[in-house]
Amino acid sequence: MAAIVTNKFRINNAEQFVESFSETAATTYYLFIGRAHSWATDADAQGNSINEGTDASPPTPNDDVTSEFYNYDDMLGAKIITSSDVSHCIPRRNWTTGTTYDMYEHNISSSNAANSGATNLFDSSFVVMNSSFAVYKVIENDGATASTVEPTSTSNSIFETSDGYRWKYMYSLTSAETLNFMSTDFIHVSTDSTVSAAAVDGALDTILVVAGGSSFNTSSGTTISAIPIRGDGSSGVASVVISSGAIASATVTTAGTGYTFAYIRTADIIAATNAGGAGSGDNLNVIIPPKGGHGANAVKELGGFYVMLNKSLVGVEGTSDIGVGNDFRRIGLLRDPTNFGTSTVATATTRRQIYATIFSSVSGTFTADEEINQATTGAVAKVIEFDSTNNILYYYQTRFPDVGTDTNGNLTAISGANAITGQSSSASATPNTSSSATVNGVTFASGYANPELAYDSGDIIYVEERSPITRASDQTENVKLIIEF
Repeated sequence: MAAIVTNKFRINNAEQFVESFSETAATTYYLFIGRAHSWATDADAQGNSINEGTDASPPTPNDDVTSEFYNYDDMLGAKIITSSDVSHCIPRRNWTTGTTYDMYEHNISSSNAANSGATNLFDSSFVVMNSSFAVYKVIENDGATASTVEPTSTSNSIFETSDGYRWKYMYSLTSAETLNFMSTDFIHVSTDSTVSAAAVDGALDTILVVAGGSSFNTSSGTTISAIPIRGDGSSGVASVVISSGAIASATVTTAGTGYTFAYIRTADIIAATNAGGAGSGDNLNVIIPPKGGHGANAVKELGGFYVMLNKSLVGVEGTSDIGVGNDFRRIGLLRDPTNFGTSTVATATTRRQIYATIFSSVSGTFTADEEINQATTGAVAKVIEFDSTNNILYYYQTRFPDVGTDTNGNLTAISGANAITGQSSSASATPNTSSSATVNGVTFASGYANPELAYDSGDIIYVEERSPITRASDQTENVKLIIEF
């Protein structure tokens, strides 16, 4: 049984995702970063080798239960994504002189490929952006020739440039949209209300001559006018130009309204000659506009089933929630996580996702990425950052022996007033279990602070593994995620 998932279904899914950020019972999404230690070949507690790639060649993420748990283990912090950080987008095609673009056609398919060879309208090159960030739809491409004149008009009417191309202005990106929702490969898409208001449902604009036919009994160069356009709409009128007995070109002279199918009969062309004439073998393809007319809904017309999420990490986020003392190698999206120790969905702007302990004094200086041990408990962890000003040690624990598991293969929590020693720095300190204060944005209870999001809560719905990205207090990391539905 043959079936397809339509482009409208893809757009619907994208719309539902975008709406989920702002609807009444909105979903909470966080951008998270993780993996401070290097990509390398690790070994589990039994010595089994696990190849995780290298910093130069990070691994491909796995979509399985184990990986999702693991992604929580080395998560560093998270920042909430709001509705203003989300936009529909489409592939970016800058108008370039000398390029032959596809044109809008209602019936692009495997049996009617675009000039570029695309078998789906949204894979074709019928949409371009000019140098002023105005976006246009190619209505007609002058018989698939190169475009040499940049479209610049913002008229609500279809217009023609001197190279023979006909264009429909769709919308322009604002300065904020170019900053937040434009990348090398994608641009923001939205409907211009003025353009939408001017759209006419079922108004015709283009006729392609598939076959010119022969034996049309009229002088070469003659324009035959007042030819009715048949179909389910009304008032459409066309004209054709005859050359050497064949139809050379066809033009819509009255657009009409309400067409979802249309055609021009040979008999009507012959009748319009007023000469009793003849002619046969012609095939004229009347192009049908999208629902509502060109410009009525840019997201649907231009294939906005991509969604761009834009979020920036600016220096230290949330006092100490996302620090700058280490790099990261993973970014992802976390849906509806809960606050640590509760079932309440988190809504804070930023969340720290690593453990912390505070000391009254320290011998030496702990260094980032070194292994730390607590001999009394057997606990093992990896240093994320050491705040020497406040004597706060940040760390996480994962399933590997040098990052979290003890000699028995168990993940034992660092706890109590037991000395912690750095294996590379030889630094040593004992947690101050009498401290239950908030220091540098971190609230301690008996000398320890848990992560702020409950482990394994919510759903990780996107993961990207990367080469290391170093953070700094005077640096901003701008993350643009493109999700294709």
